[in-house]
Amino acid sequence: MATVRLEFTPEPAHVRTARLVGVAVARRAGVPDDQLDEVRLAIGEACARAVARHQRVGLRDVVAVAFSDGDRYLVQVWDRAGDDAPIADEEQITVDVSASLLQAIVKDLQVRPLDDGPGTEVQMAWPIRRASRLGR
Repeated sequence: MATVRLEFTPEPAHVRTARLVGVAVARRAGVPDDQLDEVRLAIGEACARAVARHQRVGLRDVVAVAFSDGDRYLVQVWDRAGDDAPIADEEQITVDVSASLLQAIVKDLQVRPLDDGPGTEVQMAWPIRRASRLGR
């Protein structure tokens, strides 16, 4: 199983980079072409959610992402933002919209708090085609 890890400062401009890397890894892993747009959108929303959560509390720590190609294509996005800070309405809307979109487009989705401190992990998975991985 190969894993690509990416860390970036919590700025919206870096979400595009995460999407590009994630789709490239998905394509190489064997995610069917008709699901790549879903993968692209989901990675963008999960990373945008993490960025918004960091910005909400003024946290400059990196957002971490991992792309793995085991028996399925797995994407994990970690933020380190706690939920106890005051939140402005427009920031809450950004986080809520991202979470709602993720629930609508990703069949295999888990969002859970981190065990080792404040923050959350968004985990998303898609099936891969074994035949497309042969010879790599």
